[in-house]
Amino acid sequence: MSDGVMSKAATVEIPINRNGNTGALAEDDGLEQATRRQRRLDEKDLQQVMVSGLNLNETSIVSGGYGGTAEGIIPTGSIKGPSMQQSASSSSVAAGAEVEEAATRGVAVEKLETVKKWGLNTYKCTKQMISERFGRGSRTVDLELEAQIELLRDTKRKYGSVLRLARALTNHFYNMVQTQHALGDAFADLGQKSPELRDEFGYNAETQKLLCRNGETLLGAINFFVSSINTLVNKTMEDTLMTIKMYENARLEFDAYRSDLEELSSGPRDAAAAARVDVTQQQYQVQKDKYERLRSDVTVKLRFLEENKMKVMHKQLLLFHNAISAYFAGNQQQLEQTLERFNVKLNPPAADKPSWLEEP
Repeated sequence: MSDGVMSKAATVEIPINRNGNTGALAEDDGLEQATRRQRRLDEKDLQQVMVSGLNLNETSIVSGGYGGTAEGIIPTGSIKGPSMQQSASSSSVAAGAEVEEAATRGVAVEKLETVKKWGLNTYKCTKQMISERFGRGSRTVDLELEAQIELLRDTKRKYGSVLRLARALTNHFYNMVQTQHALGDAFADLGQKSPELRDEFGYNAETQKLLCRNGETLLGAINFFVSSINTLVNKTMEDTLMTIKMYENARLEFDAYRSDLEELSSGPRDAAAAARVDVTQQQYQVQKDKYERLRSDVTVKLRFLEENKMKVMHKQLLLFHNAISAYFAGNQQQLEQTLERFNVKLNPPAADKPSWLEEP
């Protein structure tokens, strides 16, 4: 009985740590507390890093564990794994897509604004045109300029008629010259094959060749005349008429915004109406400046066109008259001098080409 109590008391008094070693309890408890404090500090540092945001390029990985040396430190900035590269690539693609989407949206908004302005301007101009046609709207008229424009259009129609007739004359005369050339070759060939009529065929062959040569010279003068009239009608006059068309469109826009401004000015004068009047006043001023600028351009072009027309037609009409007169008078020398005087270049004469009898 006493032995059991003694053994029990001895058992209770013997300090046994978790490792089963005696005499080291206080030391182990101190180590365990230090470990716990270190762990709490590590957790606290980790929380601070998670809150403040850790820069991975400035961190390092310790390979030696707790209390390891600096020999196993690997800078994480030098580690570029596939996942990090894929994330950076995805971010750049997403950023590029956002930039492209923003640019596309900006272009779409700009186009929408342009279409909106065009539609509003078209509506105003159509309304003004209908009002003028039915006599309900007023239009700005420059009587002197309108008379000059109408005269130019009438002149262009008449010069166009002269151009068509001159081209028809050129075609007919060209066919006649070609016929004379062929007839002269036929006379020459028959003169060689008919000894009894050699002289008669020879005279006619020489006459047709002379007429053909003079005809080709006259064709050069007529072609030069046609080319100059074509340039005057279809380029110089047409360019002026294009400017006139722009001027007429600007006049219509100017009257449309003027009517709109007059209508708004006669309405109620509240804050919203005053703002609309200010905007319309600015648009009206822009259209007025455009109208006056184009009117000045048309006036200048009409004056220059008239001067150019006088110079061109004086030269071309004199050339046409002298060439036609010299040809039908049979004066070959005067005909050639006329072309030299007006610096007309002739194409190689058709007489140098092989005869239709010599062609295969």
